[in-house]
Amino acid sequence: MSDPIVSNSGSPETPAINEPNESFKDILSQFEQSKSGKPQEAGQGREGTVIAVTVDSVLVDIGFKTEGILPLAAFSGASQTVKPGDKLVVSIKSRDPGGYYELTLGRIERPKDWASLQKAFAEKTTIMGTVTAVVKGGLSVDLGVRAFMPASRSGARDAAEMEKLVEQEIRCRITKLDETEEDVVVDRRVIVEEEERAAKGRRYSEVKEGTTLQGTVRSLTDYGAFIDIGGVDALLHVSDISRSRVSKPADVLSVGQELEVKVLKIDSEKRRISVGMKQLEPDPWDSVAKYKPGERARGTVTRVLDFGAFVELEPGIEGLIHVSEMSWAKKVRTPSDVVKPGDTVETVILGVSADERRISLGLKQALGDPWADAAQKFPVGSVIEGPVTSLTKFGAFVQLSEGIEGMIHISDLSAEKRINHPQDVLKVGQSIKAQVLEIETEKRRLKLGIKQLVPTSIEEYIAEHQEGNIVSGRVMEVSGGQARAELGEGIQGTCRIAAARPAEEKTLAESKPDLGSLSSMLKAHWKGAPVAGESKPEAVRAGQIRSFRIAKLDPAAKKIELELT
Repeated sequence: MSDPIVSNSGSPETPAINEPNESFKDILSQFEQSKSGKPQEAGQGREGTVIAVTVDSVLVDIGFKTEGILPLAAFSGASQTVKPGDKLVVSIKSRDPGGYYELTLGRIERPKDWASLQKAFAEKTTIMGTVTAVVKGGLSVDLGVRAFMPASRSGARDAAEMEKLVEQEIRCRITKLDETEEDVVVDRRVIVEEEERAAKGRRYSEVKEGTTLQGTVRSLTDYGAFIDIGGVDALLHVSDISRSRVSKPADVLSVGQELEVKVLKIDSEKRRISVGMKQLEPDPWDSVAKYKPGERARGTVTRVLDFGAFVELEPGIEGLIHVSEMSWAKKVRTPSDVVKPGDTVETVILGVSADERRISLGLKQALGDPWADAAQKFPVGSVIEGPVTSLTKFGAFVQLSEGIEGMIHISDLSAEKRINHPQDVLKVGQSIKAQVLEIETEKRRLKLGIKQLVPTSIEEYIAEHQEGNIVSGRVMEVSGGQARAELGEGIQGTCRIAAARPAEEKTLAESKPDLGSLSSMLKAHWKGAPVAGESKPEAVRAGQIRSFRIAKLDPAAKKIELELT
């Protein structure tokens, strides 16, 4: 009976005649009892007929206006199957929020006395009970006698779930029974865990590799997502989420999201299932033949490693730019000095291997090979200007243009003095001029020289004279059948003469040179004209001003060979 209505004055009022004083629940219960012919107590077994089988449930007609739902996991036996029309013995457990009866397979009795409780305790059978209240430390359960269920054994995750169990019929197992003290303790969690294990066992046996299933994202981690595929968790690894690269699963998935996955692998021993999403998309590598070596391709840098950078050309297809293919100008030590993740780059396809799913890319090739026309741009003998890029013990490197460096050997730095180390005369970053001495395009080598640009007196002298010219000079030294003559400031030549007799050599050594006439003689005969009327001396001695004929000019060795006239 419902409570009487209380007026504002505080006195109870009698309900209207036409208003029923029974709750809707009582009316529905009476209607269902009348339809079935006799009252149905929760927990008592009754026969039902299977009317439908879904992915995870069995719909059963139990003779009431509303059908009952039986978890498909209840049929955990490998040979146990169910189909529409089958007759089943089921027990009513409770009603879900949608109004359907929650059923259990088989007959579950409610104890009626201590004897039946003792039997259930000894045999560890599952019994029915009704949660009556939340008490300190757990729940109070009516088994015909008052029983206690610890909160930790209720199967509820928090206090809110425990509250929902009040007035609900539950299945439980007696874990402690003391008739003298009337102390009964029950456990619901063990039943729930057994059902979950049974459900998972059946689910593992049902799932097949290659099948497509609907799932719900249960949790996210840095390495992937756990997907509920019907009572069983499967791992969706981050690499299997999309053909495009995904850094974090949380960037594209959310907890509770429903999605379609493909079963990739089942590990029966470890009870692990791996699923994928990208496997349901077309494989872009099936059309990789469209990428031809030599063609240009634009993409986005996804990863930068020590050996190179990966570039996504399209979702699911990445190519590698090796560190050696990043720059013509210099040796790249760290790829991150050239590109960063997220950069859009223009590349050239160097190679494609569809079987290995590899594409080799070149960054420097997209800029063109600077050495292709280096011989035309920097011919031997031309003068270049550029900054010093590095110094070594044996020379200096100079940048001629982007991707082309020339080397100046230490011996080609100066003609005036000996250089011990290039840093004595050059600095990194200093802009200098040099002459191209040699170029090898295939080996990508270019030799430069600085001293070749500094004109010397002997070079000018050799350029102004020819073999056979008559020139004048002062004998500087006579020794071993040769005389060394100075033809001008810093200009010397060698002259082969006949060996002199000892007495004659002594006379030559004791004689003094006529220095008074040296200046006028050099001025008059600097370009080679002999002095009129001058008689040829009988012997050559140091200090003499003599006329010579140029026998040989060697520009490369910067040598002049003379003959006496």
